[in-house]
Amino acid sequence: MPPFLLVFVLSCVIFGVITSGFSKRMMPPFLLVFVLSCVIFGVISVYMTSYSGVNAPLITSCKSSENLTLEKWIEPPRNLMHNMTDEQLFWRASFEPHVKKYPYKRVPKVAFMFLTKGPLPLAPLWERFFNGHEEHYSIYIHSSPLFQLNFPSSSVFYKRQIPSQVSEWGEMNICDAERRLLGVALLDIANERFVLLSESCIPLHNFTFIYNYLTGSKHSFMGSIDDRGPQGRGRYSINMLPEVDISHWRKGTQWFEVQRKLAILIVKDDKYYPKFLKFCKPPCFGDEHYFPTMLSIEAGQVLANRSLTWADWSRGGAHPATFGGSDINEEFLKKIQRASTCEYNNNRASVCYLFARKFSNSTLEALNPSVLGF
Repeated sequence: MPPFLLVFVLSCVIFGVITSGFSKRMMPPFLLVFVLSCVIFGVISVYMTSYSGVNAPLITSCKSSENLTLEKWIEPPRNLMHNMTDEQLFWRASFEPHVKKYPYKRVPKVAFMFLTKGPLPLAPLWERFFNGHEEHYSIYIHSSPLFQLNFPSSSVFYKRQIPSQVSEWGEMNICDAERRLLGVALLDIANERFVLLSESCIPLHNFTFIYNYLTGSKHSFMGSIDDRGPQGRGRYSINMLPEVDISHWRKGTQWFEVQRKLAILIVKDDKYYPKFLKFCKPPCFGDEHYFPTMLSIEAGQVLANRSLTWADWSRGGAHPATFGGSDINEEFLKKIQRASTCEYNNNRASVCYLFARKFSNSTLEALNPSVLGF
């Protein structure tokens, strides 16, 4: 019997003994009712306790350590290796608060999402880039499911690999991998901006500059061009109707940056994705058309219609040029940093690129602090 019931019954017995000196005629009615209530409550309590098999008190403290707290809701997952399906992950990641104001001091973070085939050969450069800014970023890596990254516990990349599946260039499963990265990154409510990078990408500016550029922007950075040629509208299928009309068809580079609201739009999409999965096959490439088309329809007003990642396509071909150590010098990097003019928050700007690709592992030594500035 739980202690509080034992105390209650004993109290009733003692009270009954005290009042036993009264004869039935002398006992006040309220005492008679009280004694009978004690007996009835005791019998019922003993019966219910033995029936339910509960040995703990029926009334628990409101200060139980199991109570939900705000900290538990906003704490990011400590282990990125989950067992959810994509459907379950996207459902969970699509949760968003409807109250605009956060009830705590929220420091927005930038989620750096690396889509790789295998290792990260430029990891030492990124380690230098992230150093000292731990509260303002998070890292996620989607690699081949057969490849296991092995970083020491002191590394910023330690245990930042997420569950992955096969992804192939030109196929919609590349978009699946990108959605998977966004899904896991959205589980951290502090993540406000989301950047997609490859293993051959480098930062062109220091962390503080890039962080301020992203968090201060009114727009998300994704190319969304209405290309009326064979490499644009020529890839459109009439089977996309009625969800996507040819006038809505857009093209853009794979390497994007989006704010949290758009990231949620991407992971929760079940309207456009089935159409692209079924009807966008080579020479239609999902990674060039799916996100640019879907977001231009759903949130075109917040797209800057440009990428933040520079690449050299001047040599022609299906892939941009790859740079080696002999290509790297301060003049070369400054040329990239000031490669063009653009708009930033509706004003003309000279800094249009924050990242660049493709850089081989032979560039690592040449990309030193004296050249990059960090």
